[in-house]
Parts: sequence; C-alpha cells; structure tokens
Amino acid sequence: MGQARRTGDGRACHRGMTTSDRKATRLICSLTASDAKSMRADMLAAAKAGADAVECRLDYLRPIPDAVALKALLAGHRVDVIATCRAPRQGGQFAGSESQRLDVLRHAAKAGATFVDVEDDVPVADWPKGRVICSFHDMAGRPDDLGSIARRLDASPAEVNKLAVVAGGPEDALAALEVLRACRKPTIALAMGEAGAASRILARKFCAVGTFASLHPGAESAAGQFTLQEMRELVRWDSLSPATSVYGVIGCPVAHSMSPAIHNAAFTAAGLDAVYVPLLIQPGEGHFRRFMDALVARPWLDWRGLSVTIPHKENALAYVGAGNCDGLARQIGAVNTITLRPDGLRGDNTDYSAALEAMCVAMGIRREALAASHLAVLGAGGVARAIVAGLRHYRAEVTVYNRTVARAEALGREFACHAAGLADIANTTAEILIHCTPIGMHPKVDACPLATIPPQVKVVFDAIYNPPRTRLLEMAETAGCKTVSGVEMFVNQAVAQYQAWTGRPAPRQVMRDVVLARLADR
Repeated sequence: MGQARRTGDGRACHRGMTTSDRKATRLICSLTASDAKSMRADMLAAAKAGADAVECRLDYLRPIPDAVALKALLAGHRVDVIATCRAPRQGGQFAGSESQRLDVLRHAAKAGATFVDVEDDVPVADWPKGRVICSFHDMAGRPDDLGSIARRLDASPAEVNKLAVVAGGPEDALAALEVLRACRKPTIALAMGEAGAASRILARKFCAVGTFASLHPGAESAAGQFTLQEMRELVRWDSLSPATSVYGVIGCPVAHSMSPAIHNAAFTAAGLDAVYVPLLIQPGEGHFRRFMDALVARPWLDWRGLSVTIPHKENALAYVGAGNCDGLARQIGAVNTITLRPDGLRGDNTDYSAALEAMCVAMGIRREALAASHLAVLGAGGVARAIVAGLRHYRAEVTVYNRTVARAEALGREFACHAAGLADIANTTAEILIHCTPIGMHPKVDACPLATIPPQVKVVFDAIYNPPRTRLLEMAETAGCKTVSGVEMFVNQAVAQYQAWTGRPAPRQVMRDVVLARLADR
C-alpha cells in the first residue's frame, strides 16, 4: 500500500489497494442493500460490471449483521472489500449502540474484509485489528480547517486517509483535490453532492486510493455519486491519468447537460488525454467568482477550458474582462466559452456563429449574403440577443418580435434593427424566421409560438434542440419551408469550443451523433 509512483510534477502517486494487481486509483462501488443476501448479489454484480473494489455499507443492513452473517457475506470475495458501518454522527445509518457498531467492524475484519473504515473520532485502542481507513465526514459543508484535519488523519496509524465534505460549490471539489496532493499517506478525498462531481471524476488524475460509484441509479451511499456505467462510459474513467487535461461546463442546472457526453466522446475520437466534467454553480456573480478564483489559483489542475451556460454567461464576461473577449461577445454582453491560456483567460461567444453557420449551411449561402436578407427573430432574450448581434454584424435587416414589445424595442435600439409585438409577425415581409424563445422545448413539446407560418417565410430556424423536430418545424415543413433544427446550432457551438481549446479540427460527426443519440434516449 505504501508504494508510490511519481507524477509529472514530482508528487507521490499512491497505487492500488492490494500488493497484487496494483492500480493507480480504484473505482469503488458502494453497496447499500438492506439485507445481506442482496448485498452479496450486488457485490458479484459490481465485480462483473468492472468495479475494482466494493464498499459494503453494513450500517444499511437490517437486522444488525452478526459474525455468521458477515462471514457468509464476505466469503470468497472477488474484489477488494471495504467494510463500513457508518455512525449517524458522520452521515451513517447504524441504528444500534457504539459498542455494537464497533463489534460489526471487528467481525467484518475477521471475516476477510480487505479494509475496515473507522471514523476519526474513534479511539485507536477501539479500532478493529486489520487494515484501517481512518475517515472524516462533514455533512454540513467544507470546514475552514480542512488542511489541519487532513494533517491529523495523516498522523494517525491508519493505512489510508479518507476525507469527505459536502460541497457548497465546485471550489470545494478543488479543495478536496488539494488534500490529495498534500497528504503523505494514500488518501481518498472528495466533495459530496452534485457540486462536488469534479472531485469524484478527477480522483484518478490526482492518484487517490479510490473514488466511489453506485451500482445503479438510486443505490448511492452519498449524494453526487455517479454510477459505475457513467464513470466508465461517460467520463472514460479507465483512460484518465495524471497527465489528463481538464475541461468543464458551468451552469445551474447542469446535471442533464449533454456537453460532458459530447466533449468526452470527441476527446476519445481524437485520441486526446482529456476529460470534461459538470460544474454546478448556483446563480449569482459571487458564486461564479468564488469558483473561478479557486480555479485560477490552482494551475496544477491543468484546466484548459470551460463552457458557460445559463445563468452565468454575463458573469463570465465580467470575470474574464471585456478586453480579453472577442468583439461580438462584448456587444452581446455574454461569454459561453472560456479558454485558460498561459498568458491569462480568453472569453468568446460561439452561440451567434453557431446559429449563423447552421442557417447559412442549410441555405447554401455564405454569411456575407445575409446582407441582402430580411430576417424575423422571435424573442428578445439571451439567445435572440446573440443571434441578432451576429446578423447585424453581417448587415442583415432584422425585425425583433416579442410578446413584451418594450424588450423588443430595447434590443432593436441597441443593434439598430426593427421591433414589433409578437402579434405583428403575421404581416412580416421577412423570408427567414428564427425562433429564440423556449416555447416548444422539452417537456412542453406540444407548444408552438405561432398559429401559422407567415406566407412570406421560406426558411424557419428553431434554436430549440430538444426535441430536434419541434411543432414549429413540423408546421413549417407542412407549409413547404426549408427547416433548420437547433441541433445544428448546438453542435456548432460545441465544435467551436473544442477547436478554440485544442487548436485541432473537431470530430463534428461524432459530436452530432452523440447529441442525436442522447435526445433519442430522452
């Protein structure tokens, strides 16, 4: 267990949990069944699914398991087993007394568990005999003295440290990764909850002893755990290494973002040692700035790029600084792409170019040809703003239609274009119509912003990508119009981000196939 290899920056990288078959970081499946027979079955299923180890959460079992039950549960295990019987004071579910709880761990050690997990507040004299993981859990958040807690664990006689806190934001995940770098002994450090996802995914990059995953959705032992399948397929766990470059998507919500699947598939197709992770940041500039400050202060993370989505695009521009953003991003007032470069941060907005490219490719024209076109834009929100800015940059004639006329007029004044109420769309002279409101988006797929397609319109572009074929597009097809799905815009903006970060051509078709497959699954 004490063996270590060296990472590129000279840090010790502790290897696996057994003296044979040493691996850099173990993918540990937490088992939470309520009876020993089911937990035994799950143990076998986890091994078959590719787990390197399992954590038997004995505090979930009812009734309290005795020595005979534990011997049957742990007999002939195929992978390393961590026996955990977590006390309620550190987030566990054990219903008996403290002496009963420690007896369960002693019986598990005798029954053949590879490790027993013991809380840091248990006196060493009461520890079971065997290989011990000394663990600390804070279910309220990240304590201010995280470093001193890690040093205390490091000084214990346990073979492995484990430190888990509840993440208030993804900056707490970065703090957990810093613990991995600082500890002398083999260590597990993670931030629980959706905001802490990066600490689970990047555990392998920073040579943690292991990270935890569930066997299937609903079987998690702690908030924020991915399933074994997600870890192996979505974030390509087995391909991660200390040299892996890191990217991510900032948003709220972010759990259902398709960006991790798209970019990780692109990295695989291109043979790049890189990973893309979700970053849940609550609304507000303060939350955004706190994470970015933590990220910029840790260059050893090798973080290369960020996608930024609702509600942080304006916060991103403010943080990066207008002088470090492209001209149209400054006009739009929003950034959806941040590139971390040796000389500082760069901000770009790929939304407008993605929309224009989708439309122009479908029409078989160059962007410069838009100068001879009249376009109707439905909506006056963030998406409409980006698209209007792009259209006006290419000198297209634009009329903004919106239910709240004042918002349309404000956008019109800013970009020197026309404005009208949504009811006036029936009389438009525009031949191209671009829909930029959320009407018709999943799950309200039967909704449509228009009752009919205006007679002058020949091309309809819907910025919605879920579903790929909206009611508006169906109606436009029936009217004989050329249609453009928001899928094309979505893929285009991801392609532009990939190319800005890597300097390489993006595997566009791979990325498009992932989007369509994900939408079909949903």
